[in-house]
Amino acid sequence: MRCRLFSTLFLSISLGATSILTGCDQSAQKIADPNTTIYFNADIVTVDDRTPSADALAILRDTILAVGTLDQVEGIVGSGAHMRDMQGKTIVPGFIDAHGHFSYTSALMDMANLQPEPAGPVASIADIQNILTNYMETKPNATWLVGWGYDDSLLAEKRHPTRADLDVVSSEIPIFINHVSGHLAVCNSKCLELAGIDANTEPPSGGVIRKDSVSGAPTGVLEETASGLVQPLLPRPSAEAALARLATVQDYYAKYGVTTVQDGGLPMGLINMLREAAAQNLLFLDLVGFLGMQSDSDFADGFAAERNYTNHFRVGGIKLVLDGSPQGKTAWLTQPYHIAPHGQTDDYVGYPIFEDVDVTRLITGAFERDIPVMAHANGDAAADQLINSVAAANSALGNDDRRTVMIHAQTARDDQIDQMKLQNIIPSYFVAHTFYWGDWHRDSVFGEARASRISPLRATLNRGVPFTTHNDTPVVPSDMLQLIWSAVTRTTRSNQILGPDQRISALEALKSVTLSAAYQMFEEDKKGSITAGKLADFVVLNENPLTVNPARIKDITILETVKDGNTVYAREPVAH
Repeated sequence: MRCRLFSTLFLSISLGATSILTGCDQSAQKIADPNTTIYFNADIVTVDDRTPSADALAILRDTILAVGTLDQVEGIVGSGAHMRDMQGKTIVPGFIDAHGHFSYTSALMDMANLQPEPAGPVASIADIQNILTNYMETKPNATWLVGWGYDDSLLAEKRHPTRADLDVVSSEIPIFINHVSGHLAVCNSKCLELAGIDANTEPPSGGVIRKDSVSGAPTGVLEETASGLVQPLLPRPSAEAALARLATVQDYYAKYGVTTVQDGGLPMGLINMLREAAAQNLLFLDLVGFLGMQSDSDFADGFAAERNYTNHFRVGGIKLVLDGSPQGKTAWLTQPYHIAPHGQTDDYVGYPIFEDVDVTRLITGAFERDIPVMAHANGDAAADQLINSVAAANSALGNDDRRTVMIHAQTARDDQIDQMKLQNIIPSYFVAHTFYWGDWHRDSVFGEARASRISPLRATLNRGVPFTTHNDTPVVPSDMLQLIWSAVTRTTRSNQILGPDQRISALEALKSVTLSAAYQMFEEDKKGSITAGKLADFVVLNENPLTVNPARIKDITILETVKDGNTVYAREPVAH
């Protein structure tokens, strides 16, 4: 009689009708819809506290019908379903990208890769020069040379390239290379000339044009909004080329088990392009876009957020950028950097992008229009700015369930986490920093005490504050298992543990990229766990991240990614 005992836990969805089966006799007589598939002999991590584990699940088209033992599932869906023996493989919910840049990731696929290992081959400025030279030879008709991902913290020279370094590659073709954080860039002399940047150029608000301390000439390094002086000049792919690349970038995410992707900080033009892509049915992963908010004018023309997808796309809200990058030393802190960057005094703390009054006005405007807000705030001074602005808006309009997101929240203090709980702010931690820049943060950016507290997951968990984690792709690859590994181990590049007291369990880390991420996006009723009635979004792994040695989580292999019941990635051909 086990089927009667478990019947209230599972839904049977057939031909658009939903019913609860109430007994073994009724279940035994049921014939499965021919489109039903049962995955059995599996090690299922449901991330659903009501039924934490199972060995079988059934799906009908895009929906999970039942989860439990094989007998229970067969009793619910009936006989005649297509059967897939998973041979003991692990199934977890589809991974949700809590913060990243889908369109930027797509654009970078056509740029020179200047990233360090493990994402790229660069270890020195000479490597950058060689890669750019070789890349230029592959594009003889290029009017610009654009590269992505250099990281001064991991270059042998421990400095940014300069215009002089890039002029070695070419003084005739403009060269523009982006820092791995996306918050700095470097121009060669031709690039500076075309942008009209010289010794007399004043930087825009929220940016810095680095200049030689002797000559006063620009070094080529542009911080934050200063790179906006060049951005309008860069070549753009045609709409046709951008749309054609969508399949490739979705394949990239799917191979990492991502079934829902975020595109944070978009201009309206790209939002419209993605709407067109959706209209052409070019999206097979769910994509949530956030408008990059610059001023009140962005609220014009009836801009609104959407809770439902149209052909896999919806607008989730707005994104604000309040400060810069800790690895680039432009994040806004309350206490000075451990070692000040080039040209700055020892009391340097970074700087804001917006004034307090502007942030409060923009957030209040969004709340008035029921538009969710996510705000990039790496430094604790930027976190204060966001918390105070949300508190002011909540005081004026009521502290409703808005789920404001603090993106990155790298240096969040305990008192700030307490305030986030009061103001319904969800921190989304870029915990992959512990590996990629943990040593740099300890030795140069923050010093040991503050570095050990970056991405304070345990402190947040202990306070009962919901949180998510993310990779900020393309800043680092969209490797969700490495992200989980970082949250669990906090291991640096030099194999040291950075802040062992902030580690969390594998299950807690898995929730941060599944159920908690779904909650952040107001989608917890549809995604984030393997639960009857939710979308059939899941990932097949060769091992269980909850039971392997934590050090090996990053080495688990993704075998298959299923979105809406369809296989969108498979390491090997899937037998149906």
